[in-house]
Amino acid sequence: MTDTTALIRLMSWLSPVFPTGGFAYSAGLEKAVADNAVTDTRSLEGWIVATLAHGAPWNDAVLLAVAHRSAADPSAIAEFADLSRALSVSAERRTETVDQGAAFLDAAAHWFGAGALPQRDTPLPVAIGATAGLAGIEAKAVLAAFLNTLVTNQLQCAIRLTVTGQAGAAQILASLEPSVAATARRAAAATLDELGGSAFGADIASMTHETLEPRLFLS
Repeated sequence: MTDTTALIRLMSWLSPVFPTGGFAYSAGLEKAVADNAVTDTRSLEGWIVATLAHGAPWNDAVLLAVAHRSAADPSAIAEFADLSRALSVSAERRTETVDQGAAFLDAAAHWFGAGALPQRDTPLPVAIGATAGLAGIEAKAVLAAFLNTLVTNQLQCAIRLTVTGQAGAAQILASLEPSVAATARRAAAATLDELGGSAFGADIASMTHETLEPRLFLS
């Protein structure tokens, strides 16, 4: 695969129009906004930076990286999928990652032969890591694209929640480039021993979002 083809494929798989339904999830951000923990562009940027480094996105990045390395080993991918589901801090978080993983694999199957991809209940980061590994796409590029997509999803949620407008979201996206790149580099060399987090506010928001009414998002 050429670098150009790999780039096009990553852009397709992580595009907002790829049918994973990512637009429907806020990963607890909606609850943080309702609780006034995130109120403006400054607090929004701080929330995203903290979760990238210390929250569920970090664990997702590690799981993506190890799945990428073991893409040709179905038993290892199944173990990573089990671990990813177990690391979900709330019922909504588990539903989010499993449902998006299934949708991703259904759509990505158009690039592969029958039976080549993991089982449909594989959570999203493991599904993306394994699929990209099978396609021979370089791990750091996959991680950078995956993490940048997580950031853009959070910013799209923030726009819909009227925390910021498009101009403010673009400003944050530009300022977060170093954080995305650093997290991708760190995750590319990480092992399962480096799983863990301390973004407790984000975890609690994910849990308590389950009872938030009314709400726009599924998580």
